[in-house]
Amino acid sequence: MARIKPQALLNQSKKKKGPARISATTIFLCNLVVLVIILSLVATYRHWSQRSKNQPGSGLSTFEDTADSFADSKKYDLPGYAILNTSKGYITVELYKDGSPMIVDKFLDLCQKGYFKGMPFHHVIKHYVIQAGHSQGLGAAEDWTTKGKLHSRLATSPKHEAFMIGTSKTIDSTGFELFITTAPIPDLNDKILVFGRAVKGEDVVQEIEEVDTDEHYRPKSPVGIVGVTLKREI
Repeated sequence: MARIKPQALLNQSKKKKGPARISATTIFLCNLVVLVIILSLVATYRHWSQRSKNQPGSGLSTFEDTADSFADSKKYDLPGYAILNTSKGYITVELYKDGSPMIVDKFLDLCQKGYFKGMPFHHVIKHYVIQAGHSQGLGAAEDWTTKGKLHSRLATSPKHEAFMIGTSKTIDSTGFELFITTAPIPDLNDKILVFGRAVKGEDVVQEIEEVDTDEHYRPKSPVGIVGVTLKREI
């Protein structure tokens, strides 16, 4: 058997030594990282503890803010415009979702049910208003004009602008009447709930206003709403 040289024995002893020691620099860095993490956790805990003390009702406020945000987002999701397709052309209506939310909700619901499809303009009064609806009796606009309730207040009443969209305050079994003013007229707030304004198609409103009518302001030739399209934006 060959003898192992002393130099070979020395090399083998070096290979059998334990793993190298971790340097002091590595240990220091590890401790520093742990210390930073602990300080961050302590600072976060103190911040939230102080905030909860300053806002004892924070849970309720958070719930209320969430509810308000949900209501605002729901309002935002509602269509903001309605395009009336009439037999004379298109009328684009901006809906007052903030000013008349209940009426707008009712109007949108009826639009989705196709309530306005085929609705006629049954009363047209020049320089005043055009009225659409399914009722067959005396029109509300004609009734107001006939009784002269408007004319006694001309001097003191504020004015509506032209092309305002509204419905009668006396919503009953006769259904949802639709009014479009064709001129600045005496305030109708005691009779009409305004919920929008025509922002496009004013010429179409004026064309409807110019149709021939009988002595009761009823159009001699049929004119009406073909359908309604709802839009969020235009």
